[in-house]
Amino acid sequence: MDQEIIATLLDFLAQDGCTDAQFDALALQLFARQHAGNAACRKFCQLRGATPRTVKSWREIPAVPISAFKEVTLSCAPADSAQRVFMTSGTTRGDVKGRHYHPTLAVYDASMTRNFARRFMQGTQRLRMAVLFPSEREMPNSSLAHYLALAVEHFGAPGSDWYVTPQGMQTERLCAMLRAAEKSDEPCALLGASYAFVHLMDALLERGESFRLPAGSRILDTGGYKGHSRELPLEAFYAGLAASFGVPRERCINMYGMTELSTQLYDDGNALAPSVKSGPHWIRSRLVDPLTGREVPRGERGVLVHCDLANFNSVTSILTEDVGVAADGGFLLLGRAEGAQAKGCSLAVEEFLRASRP
Repeated sequence: MDQEIIATLLDFLAQDGCTDAQFDALALQLFARQHAGNAACRKFCQLRGATPRTVKSWREIPAVPISAFKEVTLSCAPADSAQRVFMTSGTTRGDVKGRHYHPTLAVYDASMTRNFARRFMQGTQRLRMAVLFPSEREMPNSSLAHYLALAVEHFGAPGSDWYVTPQGMQTERLCAMLRAAEKSDEPCALLGASYAFVHLMDALLERGESFRLPAGSRILDTGGYKGHSRELPLEAFYAGLAASFGVPRERCINMYGMTELSTQLYDDGNALAPSVKSGPHWIRSRLVDPLTGREVPRGERGVLVHCDLANFNSVTSILTEDVGVAADGGFLLLGRAEGAQAKGCSLAVEEFLRASRP
């Protein structure tokens, strides 16, 4: 494991920000490392004519399609030396799961905690947290389970707990906690998968129950529905959260993240939905036409590419299958790629696989 690059990254994450030149310098350093240490990445970049000599900025680093994590091992360090392997849910291709190898969790953990403190906690030191997701013990290969465990460890007040097991949601116990929170006047936080909130809101509707959580309470949802619940339009979803828990929509925050990244992006609440997503200084995003790889003009829809410097061991630049449009301060997330954009993503995967074959 390259302790020098880890130390460099931890120092970079601890800064209050960075210039374009500083971001580029570290992005190019990581690109050179990944070009040298990851054969599949190197072959793909060579097909694109991209080498450490020719690439001059983060925007020029070829974006590896996200599905590549399901097809090949994207790791500079030996895969069997990983401290943790996060695996995708496998919802798009059955049992085929993407794997993200982390030789150390130090960078991931620093990325999560520094960003979470600013974007979700917003100056509050600790909150009592109710987690609507199984624990890390029950799902050791889930990046979201680890993310939520970090949230409780670093920011959770006494009484924080998990309320979903592999057998389902513990609705009665959760409602008892929420009733107690109402009476205590101490703010609390609900955190979990978006689909879990749908199940909870449906259960509360059946029970004829709702809550008015104390001022300062907040909600974090993430991950969408993935076939685990009925789908709700964004407007109905956030209106439902506000009605069920008495938490203002500007305190209902969505986290946008994925197993294949080491950094999360957030909005500043959902008084209006969709709301602008943005990340910390160590991740940058652009919108491209997946057929050409070129950035789309501002105001046009494109597929999101993220350059995440915390992804030091796999690949920094990832072509997602998410569609967005640029907005002041970040981007609006508009859904999954469909039609020509989905075809472009598929062709990018085919190109990667052709390049990475022995």
